[in-house]
Amino acid sequence: MPQQYASSPHNPGVRVLHLTDRLTDRGGAHRHLLSITRALAERGHDVHIAAGTVDGLTEDVPATIHGLPGLESRTPRPVALDALLVRLDPDVLHVHTVVNPIALHCAAARGAVFTVQDHRSFCPARGKWTAKGEVCDLALAPTACGGCFDDRAYSDEMMALTRARLLAIQGAPVIVLSEYMRRELVRAGLAADRIAVVPPFVDFGTDAASAEPDGPPCVLFVGRLVEAKGPLDAVAAWRQSGVALPLVVAGTGPLRDQVEAAGAEVRGWIPHGRLPRLLRRARALLMPSRWQEPFGIAGLEALSLGVPVVAWDSGGIREWHPGPLVAWGDVAGLARALRAAIGSTASPPAGFAPGPLMDRLERVYAAVPVRLVDQLS
Repeated sequence: MPQQYASSPHNPGVRVLHLTDRLTDRGGAHRHLLSITRALAERGHDVHIAAGTVDGLTEDVPATIHGLPGLESRTPRPVALDALLVRLDPDVLHVHTVVNPIALHCAAARGAVFTVQDHRSFCPARGKWTAKGEVCDLALAPTACGGCFDDRAYSDEMMALTRARLLAIQGAPVIVLSEYMRRELVRAGLAADRIAVVPPFVDFGTDAASAEPDGPPCVLFVGRLVEAKGPLDAVAAWRQSGVALPLVVAGTGPLRDQVEAAGAEVRGWIPHGRLPRLLRRARALLMPSRWQEPFGIAGLEALSLGVPVVAWDSGGIREWHPGPLVAWGDVAGLARALRAAIGSTASPPAGFAPGPLMDRLERVYAAVPVRLVDQLS
């Protein structure tokens, strides 16, 4: 394939190889990969995805899929990346959701672009949320992070892994989804001029706004049922609010039994194609994220269909939320905001249209080395 992409930010026919730990349509980070894969294919690019595992994929993906064991590892493990690069000869190598330090260092040495979608390159613990249940505003350091671990050996291991991940992307072009994530990476030592902010976009299709609601009006929570996402806080706020609508929960996880016992209707994981029907019945989306949200795509999806989002001020949420936000950790405030939101209609925020955001992504791609395979040792 002609290697001319570096001279043009919009050159159809470019071959892009994405690397991901697992190929799935569960979770915002993995959904984002599928969204840009679809958009790149629509723009005429030849899209390939190499994944450590394929898990729970319920939709067609407009890409050639390759298995690459080791990408899914959370600890150092060799990955046969060079052989795949020689075989495919991609113009762009784009890494997502991979935290195996060996894979990251190998990809960086081959001229990869990295999307950093979570905290694992600068926070060894809970996503900028401390073991004491407080927001963490400290930079990465053993003295700052050690308090989040009971075991010193495990703390040292996680610090070493986090530093290895950060070192791997130190000199590479990096994409983040929010200014919040950009600030955190700069605090951790990355050069600001190497970090591009390219937010995600809603990938529902043109008929989402007219989708038939799949039930009567409700209050909605969408996300993994883990402490970081705040499902028990959502239940508590719903109960305190006195709103006479059921709380429907789309997600699953270790807190499912507790959420159900508190009175919520847990639907389990909902395929992305069915989510518009669920959102169309929602009168508000609750989003009390305890960890610092890298972005929070579920909220943007709700706003796109006119559903008000009742959220804590967490991480990158303020970059798309029209406000007002509830102070982080304030369950009573969340309940009051929920009462106020019922009966209102939200408007989608400006600045998140797919076309301009994909143009921005292609401009990042345009800066990659012209011949990736020439960098193989």
